[in-house]
Amino acid sequence: MIPHRPPTAPCAARGFFFLLWAAPAFGQATPPHEFDPIVVTASRSAARAFDLPASVDVIEARTLHEGQPQVNLSETLSRVPGVFAANRQNYAQDLQISSRGFGARATFGVRGLRLYQDGIPVTMPDGQGQTGSFSLLSAQRVEVLRGPFSTLYGNASGGVIAVFTEDPVSPADLLANFGSGSYGARTFGGKASVAQGAVGGVLAATRFETDGYREHSAARRDVANGKLVIAVGDSTRVTVIANSQYQPETQDPLGVTRAQWEQDPRAVDPAALFFDTRKTIRQSQGGVNVSHAAGSPLAFEAGAYGGRRKIRQYLALSGVGETSSGGVTDLDRDFSGIGGRLVWTAGGIKLTAGADTDRQHERRRGYVNQAGDLGDLRRDEDDDVRSVDGYVELEFSPWTEWTFSGGVRSSVVRYDSVDHYITAQNPDDSGSRRFRDTSPVLGAVWRLSESLRLYASYGEGFETPTFAELAYRTGGTGLNLDLQPATSRAFEVGMKTLPAPGHRATLAAFATRTQDEIVIDAATGGRTVFKNAGRTRRHGMEAAWSGEFPCDVRGSLALTWLVAEFADAFTSGNPPVTVAPGSRLPGVPSRQVYGELAWRPRALSGWNVAIEGQYVDRIFVNDRNSDSAPAYAVANARIGYELRRGTLRFAAFGRLNNLFDKRYSGSVIVGDTNGRFFEPAPGRNWFAGLELGISL
Repeated sequence: MIPHRPPTAPCAARGFFFLLWAAPAFGQATPPHEFDPIVVTASRSAARAFDLPASVDVIEARTLHEGQPQVNLSETLSRVPGVFAANRQNYAQDLQISSRGFGARATFGVRGLRLYQDGIPVTMPDGQGQTGSFSLLSAQRVEVLRGPFSTLYGNASGGVIAVFTEDPVSPADLLANFGSGSYGARTFGGKASVAQGAVGGVLAATRFETDGYREHSAARRDVANGKLVIAVGDSTRVTVIANSQYQPETQDPLGVTRAQWEQDPRAVDPAALFFDTRKTIRQSQGGVNVSHAAGSPLAFEAGAYGGRRKIRQYLALSGVGETSSGGVTDLDRDFSGIGGRLVWTAGGIKLTAGADTDRQHERRRGYVNQAGDLGDLRRDEDDDVRSVDGYVELEFSPWTEWTFSGGVRSSVVRYDSVDHYITAQNPDDSGSRRFRDTSPVLGAVWRLSESLRLYASYGEGFETPTFAELAYRTGGTGLNLDLQPATSRAFEVGMKTLPAPGHRATLAAFATRTQDEIVIDAATGGRTVFKNAGRTRRHGMEAAWSGEFPCDVRGSLALTWLVAEFADAFTSGNPPVTVAPGSRLPGVPSRQVYGELAWRPRALSGWNVAIEGQYVDRIFVNDRNSDSAPAYAVANARIGYELRRGTLRFAAFGRLNNLFDKRYSGSVIVGDTNGRFFEPAPGRNWFAGLELGISL
């Protein structure tokens, strides 16, 4: 702990200049930044991120909460190199998140990455996940894993995003927050945390409402998250979690063409108004985890979860044809899973063996969209996915300077569909597919000194098509069961260093080769058809730095350079068009830069000020690269104040986004057949909030 001392005159002057430069915006004081965090995602057990042969970053509670609306992960994921997180300003379709070029093709939700909440999967067995159910108000940290070691999580090639809820505290703590901003944005939240003896719990609930930046984009989202912790003796811990998400009648503004965007970025395509495009989401999920760290070399962990997700989505088409599958999609899904692992540690060797099995059942119906009203049935089927995975990991250190890691995961994923909508024009489309894959991973860390690590890793991964990607096929009815899983081989080398007290830097170079890449063939009115496209190449570099300067200034920087391209020619679209080798993967920026400077002056106790800057390279909108969203650079500013009096605390924050009112497209809809590729981002906008807390 650095002892308190009055700032020198030069520091005070520079700090005052920084305050003037960075103002206008509000946050809260928290403990010092942790430069060598403990993570669990890369090795499935607690370890220093600094000592692992993988790219893994931690977004801490202070970063998640300070000066942020706490609505979307996109608020803070931009500081992680290699990850592109776009807030689409469209809450009917969730965030667009890609990692090292994986996941960019997703038209809604998150694809190519595995999502977890407190160790329980948020990604379904088919590989589709949504971030809308994450509670940021109660989050203690977010871990982001990229590269080969994501192989150990199974059906994903891009990486892992894991959100961890804070532990309960004693004495009890209560918190309420309120926020308001541009375009009718409003947030309300409350959190209670209490621990008494061997039992403790955390309960949080939030509501977010917005009128929307664009026409026909109003939304409301209610999220609740609970965590119950029970200590059984000194070495056993039982954790129960439950969460829910409810979004009623969330409006979908669709994308706009370039001409529409240039004329009015807040406009909406007439089709969205005529068909009243919108989505309602109801999801609830719960799970239990039991961990036992015995005094002997053997420890174990086991868990189970289950939940239900219901969606009704009105698309921008009627779907009146007998073989059309309808213009209203109605999904009723239940999902569950169990898993466990044993960890044996002795003599510098750690051996982990585990298994998981997951299942989802979905009743999919399609109806005619009668100008925004529910019409006749056009699709009715039961879809099931079952996956069974087993894995083994070994870590050992034959020499003091070296640690080697290796593992293998074997997966079996089976899809079954039973068609109930059978007519003279619409035949029985029942069918099934079974995919099997065994994926190895290897890694090594060389400890050159206490403050410097070099590492290398290799892994093979696979991605099965999701049911959303199997849902439609060109020129026929039923599921697109001809889709093959994409398989990949990934290499990574990197360096991690602690160059000075309070500073941390990382550098990674990577290359991934993928076979049978799944791409968009055509996308119309919210309905997307996928196909396999042969080989792709992804290679690039990531760099990150964070550190503390004199005068109470802290900074961070994240750099990404990525080349993601098709290695083989193929045809795509309707009518088909040839995509040449070397064409860039759509939805993936080649370069990204994020930087932040924050000032927390001890001479002005309770205040904090920060500026944020982000650059994103142009983003191609389709496989043939016929158009692109231009590159953009934006700056944001925030300011905050916190006051503590005994057991009471008060905090206020405010932020100004897009300071220079830059007009840009924050995300694109890949491969839209009607040319509605662009999802415009807001101009200059603001958000402010208050927080009240008490310890009992």
